[in-house]
Amino acid sequence: MSGRVIAGRYELATILGQGGMGQVWTAYDQRLDRRVAVKLLRPDRVAGPGGSGAADELRRRFVRECRVTAQVDHPGLVTVHDAGNDGDDLFLVMQYVEGSDLADHLAEHDPYPWQWSVAVAAQLCAALSAVHAVPIVHRDLKPRNLMVRPDGTITVLDLGVASVLDNDTTRLTHTGTPIGSPAYMAPEQAMGGAVGPYTDLYALGVLLHELLSGDVPFAGSTALGVLHRHLYEPPLPVRQIRPDIPEPLEALVLRLLAKDPQHRPASAQEVYEHLTPLLPSRSTGLPSGPLDPTRPFLRPHAPWPDLVTTPPAAQPAPVAAKPDVAAAVDEVKQLLGQGRITQAVDILGGILPAAAEQHGEGSPVVRILRKQYAATLMDDGQYRRALPELRRLADDRAAEAGPADTQTLQYRYDAAQCLEQLGEPAAALAEYRAVLPYYENQYATGNDPARSFEIRQRIGYLLLAVGDHAAARGQLQALLYDTERMYGPHHPLPVELRRQLDRQMQVRGG
Repeated sequence: MSGRVIAGRYELATILGQGGMGQVWTAYDQRLDRRVAVKLLRPDRVAGPGGSGAADELRRRFVRECRVTAQVDHPGLVTVHDAGNDGDDLFLVMQYVEGSDLADHLAEHDPYPWQWSVAVAAQLCAALSAVHAVPIVHRDLKPRNLMVRPDGTITVLDLGVASVLDNDTTRLTHTGTPIGSPAYMAPEQAMGGAVGPYTDLYALGVLLHELLSGDVPFAGSTALGVLHRHLYEPPLPVRQIRPDIPEPLEALVLRLLAKDPQHRPASAQEVYEHLTPLLPSRSTGLPSGPLDPTRPFLRPHAPWPDLVTTPPAAQPAPVAAKPDVAAAVDEVKQLLGQGRITQAVDILGGILPAAAEQHGEGSPVVRILRKQYAATLMDDGQYRRALPELRRLADDRAAEAGPADTQTLQYRYDAAQCLEQLGEPAAALAEYRAVLPYYENQYATGNDPARSFEIRQRIGYLLLAVGDHAAARGQLQALLYDTERMYGPHHPLPVELRRQLDRQMQVRGG
C-alpha cells in the first residue's frame, strides 16, 4: 500500500502500526510538502451487524468526532489536519510527532525516576483538563497513545477515535468487547456503563502505577480475568515496591484507582494540584537532555535541544459587525446543508441577541432560532453550551404548554444527554428519572414506549457509572423482559441487553 495517495493529497510512505481496526502510516502532504501521520480505519470491520447502514453511521460519527476533536487547542494534543473517507477507508490526518512513545520510554529507563512520572502525569492533567472541558473522553489512555517529544513534552494521540468506535459512548462493539485496553480500563467501562472524565482519571492512575512500579496494577492471562481484578481486587500500594516514592504520591495513585468513580479526584485539575508540590526542581540531579519529561517544568518555554524556532506573527482579531438576521438565517441553512456545523453554530450564537432585540425574546422567530442553536450545538458536540439553552427552552415551553408536553420533555431529555456527556452521571440520572414517568404513562401526551425503553437503558448504564452494579443489573434485566415482550427476542435492543448482561456476568466471574 506504500505509495497510495489518500484523498488525492496524502501519499502513504511507511507503516507505523496496525491492528484489527486499521493502520497508522507516515505520509507526505503533497499540497503543503510536509510529513504527516495518517490513520486508516475500515468501517466494515468495526461497524458490526447492519451492513452498509451501520458503516454509513460509523462514517458520519467519525467525521463528527474528528471535527469536535479538531476544536480542542492545547500543546499536549496532536493537531488534526484533515478527515474523511477514501474508498472503503476512513482516514484521519494528524500532525507527525517526533519522539518516543511512552511505552518505549519506560522500557528504556528502569527504574523510571518517580520525578519523571510526576512530570508525565502533570502534563497529562493539563491536556485532559482541556479535553474534558469540551467535553471529550479519551477512553483509551495508555503508554502507546502517548508520545514523549524531544523537548520532553507529552503529546496525547488518538483523541476521539475510541469515542467513534464506541457506539453512543457506552455500548459494546459487535464482538461484545468494550472499547479500550483491558489493563487500563476503569470498572464502569469494563461493565459497559456510561463513561466520563472519571474514566480517564482511572486510566491515569493505572499509568502512574505502571511508571512508578514498572508494571500495571492488574494483569492476567485473559482479558476477562484482568477486568475482574479491576472490579474486585485492591491495587498493591506502590511504596511496597519502591519505598523511595513519596507517601502523597502513593495516596494519589490509590485515589485515582478507586473502584467507585465518586471516590476518585473530581477532575484532572484537582490531580494536577496534588502533583504540583512533587514536581522536580533543578537541584534534583536527574539526567537531563532530550526526551526528559521534567524539562517543560524546569525550563518552561525554552527552545528544544539544538533547535531554535521562530513563532509565527500574531494576526489581528477580526472586527465583528452587527449581523443581518435574515441574511444570517439563510447562510446558516446553507452551511448546515453542507455539513459545516461549527461555522453555523458561531453564526447562530451571534445573531440570537440581534434577533431578540429586533423581534422580542418571546417571538416565534427567536424561539425557532434558539431551538436550532441548541440542536446544532449538540450536533457539534458542544454540550456545555447547549445545556443552558435547553434548560431555558424547557422552562419556557413548560410554562406555556405544561410539563407533560412532548416538546418540553424532548428538551429535558436532550438536557439529560448533555449532562451525561459532560461526565455528571448523578445529575443525568436525576433528569432521566424525572422525565421517565411521562413517557411511560399511557394517558400522557408524551407517552412513547420506545423512548421510555431508551431512557431506562441510559439509567442502567449510568447506575454502572456511579458504581451501583446491583441496581444496574436489576434495571437492565427488567428492561430485557419488557423489550422481549414488545419486540420479541431477536430485536436488536433485547439482543444488545442480553449481551450486556452476559458481559457483566463474565466480568464478575473473571
